[in-house]
Amino acid sequence: MGLFSWFLSRRRPGKLERGYDAGHGGRLNTNWHASIESAEAHDRLDRDLLRARARDLENNSDIINGALSAYRRNIVGRGWTLQAGTGDEALNGEIEKLWREWCRARNCDVTGTQSFTDLLRMMVERKKVDGGVLVLKRYTNYGILPFQIQVLEVDELDEMAGTPKHKGNRVVGGIEYSPFNRPVGFFIRQYDVDGLRTVGTQYVDAKDMVFWFRKRRPSQIREITDLAPVMTRVRDVNEFITAVSVKERIAACLSIFIKRALPASAPGRNGVKGPAREVDYAGKRLTPGMISELNAGDDAVIVDPKGTADDAGGFVKLLQRLVGAALGISYEAAARDMSETNYSSARQSVIEDDLTYAEELDGLIAVMDEIYETFLISAVLANKVGIPKFWEDKRGFMQHVWVGTPKPWIDPQKEANADKTALATGQKTFKEISAERGRDWRKQIDDMSEVIGYAKQKGIDLGGMLFDQGTARGGAEPTGDDDP
Repeated sequence: MGLFSWFLSRRRPGKLERGYDAGHGGRLNTNWHASIESAEAHDRLDRDLLRARARDLENNSDIINGALSAYRRNIVGRGWTLQAGTGDEALNGEIEKLWREWCRARNCDVTGTQSFTDLLRMMVERKKVDGGVLVLKRYTNYGILPFQIQVLEVDELDEMAGTPKHKGNRVVGGIEYSPFNRPVGFFIRQYDVDGLRTVGTQYVDAKDMVFWFRKRRPSQIREITDLAPVMTRVRDVNEFITAVSVKERIAACLSIFIKRALPASAPGRNGVKGPAREVDYAGKRLTPGMISELNAGDDAVIVDPKGTADDAGGFVKLLQRLVGAALGISYEAAARDMSETNYSSARQSVIEDDLTYAEELDGLIAVMDEIYETFLISAVLANKVGIPKFWEDKRGFMQHVWVGTPKPWIDPQKEANADKTALATGQKTFKEISAERGRDWRKQIDDMSEVIGYAKQKGIDLGGMLFDQGTARGGAEPTGDDDP
């Protein structure tokens, strides 16, 4: 069949047949409206409303808070430890000691209320809920260094600002952009301390601002909440749970309706007399052991609604799985429900979840790197650390590594045997294993040496801490066992 004949075979009378079901405009797709726009044109109209609704779910939804806490726990945990990499161990120790001091609330936070770890947790949560977060470098005299940070919400971008500071640039959404859409400066709205009244706008150069948001499209220049795909689903769950709760409360109640029977003729006529005393049912309640009477002809009807919430659990669990899948985390992480897992499935869930957290962690580490580099420059300028040739090899002296909080083992024996095998076969180094456990490998070796030396003085053999041909003496050999 030629191309033209094939084309004719695809035609309907007066209409070209579409090749994709999703492109049909039939009955099933009648309410499916979509358009081609740039990312900013697409997001601008909904950005503020979506952020407001996401914050409402943050305040009122246990499902969303479960997911947010999973991100906070796994991305920040108990914090990140700095390992300086200047090549000079004495200098590394001096820098790390100064960093630990600077990370205290009174030194790192311009408000003096949150430690560096607390600020990181807040950044992660605001990134997920608001879609982005601003970190402003402040140069003050309040802490041990003339450098502190201030975390700002994206609400504080002055979207009414329209005059660029530099010729040829444009201002969109409170941010000044170069002709290549590179942020050049930020217009930050200034508020009274109560946040109810604006007192002006401050222009901040881009070198003093870190804007952390997820860029999904090349034409995107501003944030959109990460919760946008799941918001309607979570709201459905909340309303469903409310409806089931009300239904169960009604089902737990015993109600009685009084059914009145009208007399055949009007009281007092044809020799028929009404009751000597009319009983009023208003305000009456059932009480244990009560004895009462009804009006003549009245009957009591018991209302006993049936129905249970047996099926509600499965439905809510399904929706939680969908919400977790959209956010890139497992049902177990989002719902904290481990009732259906074993070691293998739990380990696989942890691996998949870690890949999701790693994406967020890359962005957070980029923010931390920027902060650390400014911290080190400020420390040199303030003569808090002595680095004679710092300006000649600034990049080299800024080398560093972040060590995260170790995660508890699901099965300590299996995890330890796996590390032992990886170390013996060269798949991992002791440095890598120590970093995974949140330890400085040098300090760990020093501690081991100190303990072994002290044990020898006391005549005790700690064989499990000595290595012989890649195998730890006294330790268990790898078994390779999995779930029975």
